[in-house]
Amino acid sequence: MPTSTNRIQRAAILAIAVCLAARPAFAKIWQEGDFGQNEPRVYTFVPPGAAPSDRVDTVIGEIQTHKPEHGDTFLDLARYYDLGFNEFAEANPGADEWIPSRAGTPLVVPTEYVLPCCRTNGIIVNIPEMRMYYFGAKGPNTVITFPVGLGREDWKTPVGKFKIREKQINPTWVIPESIRKERIQDKGFSETMIPGGDPSNPLGKYRMRLTLNMYGIHGTNIPWGVGMLVSHGCVRLYPEDIDKLYPMTPVGTEGELVYQRVKIGLRNGRIYAEVHKDLYGMQPGAMRIAVDALRDRRLLDYVDREKLEQAVQAETGVPVDVTAGEGPARFGSDVRLMPASVSAPAAMPREVETGSAPAPRASAPAPAARPPASRAASVAPAAVRPPAAPAPAPRAATAPGLPARAALGTNLSSDPRRRGDAPAAPGRPSTSTSKSKSASATKSQASSAKSQAGSTKTASASTSTSATKSTASSKPTSASAKAKNGTTASAAKITSRN
Repeated sequence: MPTSTNRIQRAAILAIAVCLAARPAFAKIWQEGDFGQNEPRVYTFVPPGAAPSDRVDTVIGEIQTHKPEHGDTFLDLARYYDLGFNEFAEANPGADEWIPSRAGTPLVVPTEYVLPCCRTNGIIVNIPEMRMYYFGAKGPNTVITFPVGLGREDWKTPVGKFKIREKQINPTWVIPESIRKERIQDKGFSETMIPGGDPSNPLGKYRMRLTLNMYGIHGTNIPWGVGMLVSHGCVRLYPEDIDKLYPMTPVGTEGELVYQRVKIGLRNGRIYAEVHKDLYGMQPGAMRIAVDALRDRRLLDYVDREKLEQAVQAETGVPVDVTAGEGPARFGSDVRLMPASVSAPAAMPREVETGSAPAPRASAPAPAARPPASRAASVAPAAVRPPAAPAPAPRAATAPGLPARAALGTNLSSDPRRRGDAPAAPGRPSTSTSKSKSASATKSQASSAKSQAGSTKTASASTSTSATKSTASSKPTSASAKAKNGTTASAAKITSRN
């Protein structure tokens, strides 16, 4: 007969067996030590202006795939590959974020990036992408990149230039009064500060304060918030990333917070577009932004319209090859990329003037003032045609294509609030037209005067006819002034909406 001890042991074994049977076989259990094992990868690039167009390289990294296992989630996989949650979710639309292994298909690991425009030194944080780029930390034309968490919709991370003004280890969080009131209302927390090293301190172990008042780059006590809008405007990094960024960033390092929803890059003579969601609603009309960026770089003639539209509609945040044809683009001698010294992002939205007919395309570089173009020409490129100048022979290297994406989303080629066409400016009347109108008016007035006054008032009719001529001759000038005023008003209206 079994003793009480044996009964207890058997009951414990049975309980363990039940638990194991209920749990998926070989389920992975993620540990804190699984993340951040490797040093950050240092990428090299070739900026515009440093080489011919077909040798410029502003796309870094490579796309990977991952076969999910039981126990994997997007949160764990994103952190393991040093990605934000947003990047992993956008690259895998339709996949289950919490049980991705259920589908049994590989996931896209979006570890390929188009570099933001247009500076190549210091720290750049691209807000729609929720990613940081640190240029020059490991030498000229090198870059290191980290995912970040940013400000909530009601506490937006601002756009602007900055410098690192102070560095702190285990910083104390002195809670601003505006945030303290929010914490009292939402959670009932009334403390005025949280000491450094406290597990509830949202600054984590390291903080770098910026010259942008009240903002900083720091760690976090909630790593899963990286790749999400969770902060009060500061830039949050994974604990393992801030551990590596902090010692390599001296006080005085320059940087900039930018908002580039669409990025355009080159690799092996191929053109890539990377499109992200408009997080703060600051850049509607992604198609227009993409076309403007391509036109500014003199790349619009080498892009496949259908590929570009698909990339804009999908908004996967993954670089998509939008080059027309196979092999490297045959850039003409007049192709010039935006120089690296330009600080303003070319992808910022702006209104496109419209007219009655498309502007003719010249083979030489476009002048500073471009004639208005039709809406069709401003939204998508016309049929691709070779440049006038002799093109260099294609290179053997080609960039691999990306795997097919899921069903595309809503067409974002234009925003309803910004797609109204500007009225076409009336043209200046020609000389022959003016003379015809003047003569016709004179004849009509003279005939009327003759019928009313009779043959005895010829002199009076002559005087009326002369005055009529003067009035009619002045009409073209008034119409011309009216046309100029209409054009000026239309241009002013367009400028005020930028």
